[in-house]
Amino acid sequence: MTVPTMALPLRGWVTRLRMYWALTKSLQTGLLLVTGLAGYTSARCPTHSGEMLLAVAGSLFLTIGGSTVLNMVYDRDIDAKMPRACLRPLPAGKVSAREGFILGLVLATAGVGWSFALSPLYGAVVFAGLFFDVVIYTLWLKRRTPWSIVWGGIAGGMPALAGRALGAGQIDLIGLLLALSILLWIPTHILTFGIKYADQYRAAGVPIFPNAYGERITRLIISLSTGLAAIAMLLAAWHIGLPWRYFHLTFWLSAALLVITLASVLRHSPKLNFALYKFASLYMLGSMVLIMLGVTTN
Repeated sequence: MTVPTMALPLRGWVTRLRMYWALTKSLQTGLLLVTGLAGYTSARCPTHSGEMLLAVAGSLFLTIGGSTVLNMVYDRDIDAKMPRACLRPLPAGKVSAREGFILGLVLATAGVGWSFALSPLYGAVVFAGLFFDVVIYTLWLKRRTPWSIVWGGIAGGMPALAGRALGAGQIDLIGLLLALSILLWIPTHILTFGIKYADQYRAAGVPIFPNAYGERITRLIISLSTGLAAIAMLLAAWHIGLPWRYFHLTFWLSAALLVITLASVLRHSPKLNFALYKFASLYMLGSMVLIMLGVTTN
């Protein structure tokens, strides 16, 4: 059976779009997008509308996705040395570095431009997140020091801070607490992953905490950071004024995260470490969804 001539180009474009989608790390981008929407809705802004929520989601998706693509372009040589990442489109040669750079630049520029069009303050915070992530974290510090995750965490907190700033019209305590909860949550998310793939990071020449300070110190840092992240999240929820049932759920979600973290610290089990890595993402997603539900149903 002969394939119609127009089907081949269409199939090629679909494959290309799938590879572009993979470069945005959609799950990671989606999680940060949710934090931005939670920050925005937490302000209970009277101008909330479907159009504005779509604008916030669109501008954040383009900026976060663009910064992720740019990071992957720069890190393609590292990814090529690690079995877990070598099949990604850039190190595998399915997408050229030039093509990836143009894609990332177009997405990031469109996202930042859209953000400034919505609000100069919102745009400034969104741009700060892009700058911290691409320039400070990836280009400058990632290959030099394991403490680069601090700046990665600051970048990770910017969507929530930006969303709150847009809704409230200013940078306030709640926005800072939301950003701080994400900054302190980052080690739980990243360092558990680093423990699992410590050998691959060592082979690629990327300094991470497990290789620099040992697994025991890394686990202690994870436990301390997790506890502080839970406190920051609960304080943010309290100041937002979440209805008791939603605050209660946030409390028990935080408690579950702490229990799994302590179990992982006390018992060095790869399964527990991986469970903590997975649950940390569910915790952040769940907490932000509870904030959105709490402020919209109150």
